[in-house]
Amino acid sequence: MRTVFLAGGIASGKSTVARLLARRGAWLCDLDQIARDVVAPGSEVLDQIAAEFGDDLIDPETGELDRHGLAVRAFDSAADTRRLERIEMPAIKARLTQILTNTSCAATAPVVAVVEVPLLDRVEDLLPLADDVLVVVAPMVLRRSRAIGRGMTGADFDRRVAQQPSEEYLRSHATDVIDNSGNAERLEAAVDAWWKGERARG
Repeated sequence: MRTVFLAGGIASGKSTVARLLARRGAWLCDLDQIARDVVAPGSEVLDQIAAEFGDDLIDPETGELDRHGLAVRAFDSAADTRRLERIEMPAIKARLTQILTNTSCAATAPVVAVVEVPLLDRVEDLLPLADDVLVVVAPMVLRRSRAIGRGMTGADFDRRVAQQPSEEYLRSHATDVIDNSGNAERLEAAVDAWWKGERARG
């Protein structure tokens, strides 16, 4: 099995590439889903978040986290974002390591396992788990337009981009890059070409 970390900035098309790879037979693991799992009702991580950011973020009946409310508070500044990451990231990293080595992924033994990574710089110490790092890029003006088209405000996009690793950083850690500045057909062709090459490596 080859393990691939799939990275890219907000609205670069990373999730679209992940879906295209899944159609071709890749086993997908989304770090965003792991992040949701580690804050399940009753979890230690959730208790720490409530203590740090306010217990009003927890629904008193269901015990569920108000993720939007947390995002408003945690992404208000870089310092607040770091506070959240110090709570969440150790649990996320431990769960990802377990998935890739001991549980569901290892048990199914796919040819290619793709881990969708929102913030590559936050998991740099896990790069030894990856055989390859695939980065999706697109011009900033196009990414901003896509994000606004999905309902995000321009200010929110700018704030989130400022807290993400730069394209230069992503490219410097990439073994392969997919350019998503064109249309859907060009993206699919690029994914096809990468997939054939990755299968050949395996």
